[in-house]
Amino acid sequence: MIGKKVLESEPVSMAEVKEILEKFGEEHELTYEQNLVLDHVTRFSRLDPETSRSLIEELMGIPNLKRRHAVKIADIMPVDLSDLRLIFAKERVPIKAEDLPGILEVIDKYRVE
Repeated sequence: MIGKKVLESEPVSMAEVKEILEKFGEEHELTYEQNLVLDHVTRFSRLDPETSRSLIEELMGIPNLKRRHAVKIADIMPVDLSDLRLIFAKERVPIKAEDLPGILEVIDKYRVE
């Protein structure tokens, strides 16, 4: 079978997706789906790529917080504890309740409004 094989998979934030698609669009023509994704991330990404990366790295310092959770938090930028709890609702290893206010404090440092 001829095809492509996924060698590596890593979650990236919407700001990074926007940056990747804009760079790719400079050299190639974007497909219909890529244009839809670019439009979506342009409308809904709340941080620039550099700020998003630094927020994700700071969130990774919290115990039991995986990269995919940190990326989702950076994309959503939850405002209160109830929004933050929804991100972890289906997880087998829950984040400790005492860590949640700390996560919100980290998010508030990067909030742009």
